[in-house]
Amino acid sequence: MAESFGNSFTLVEVTSDDGAVPTKQMWLAFAKPSQALTLVLAAVPEGWTADIVPAALNEKQQRLIDELNLRPGEIYKLAPE
Repeated sequence: MAESFGNSFTLVEVTSDDGAVPTKQMWLAFAKPSQALTLVLAAVPEGWTADIVPAALNEKQQRLIDELNLRPGEIYKLAPE
């Protein structure tokens, strides 16, 4: 039986493993935290690390989520502010 992705969003920060100044990216996953890490790590280059960001979404981020219309198991790379 397939595992449910849940019904909430998880913020994930990924960090590159190369260069003197590591690259950081923020991703949004419509999945449980453990699944979100796996989904995002599958989308970034091998060797990058990922961590859950324990944060509540602000109004601007919530509007973006509504516009994206993500389905369970989908991810989206957030643009830097």
